[in-house]
Amino acid sequence: MSKATLWRLAKFLELVGMCIVLAGLVMSISLGMDEEGLKSMAYSGYGLMIGGGLFILGYFIERSVGAR
Repeated sequence: MSKATLWRLAKFLELVGMCIVLAGLVMSISLGMDEEGLKSMAYSGYGLMIGGGLFILGYFIERSVGAR
């Protein structure tokens, strides 16, 4: 793969990761307002794990290309 393609893939993974974190946060706040604390914490944790993992994967791909 070319460097430009890898860089675009890395940025896409970072974007998707941040969107998943944001979605988990929104769901967590929504459930927290409905007095469902444990479910709220679960969605927050899942969003951070999955989204954060994708973001870190994109970050490492970007570093391997030499963009950062």
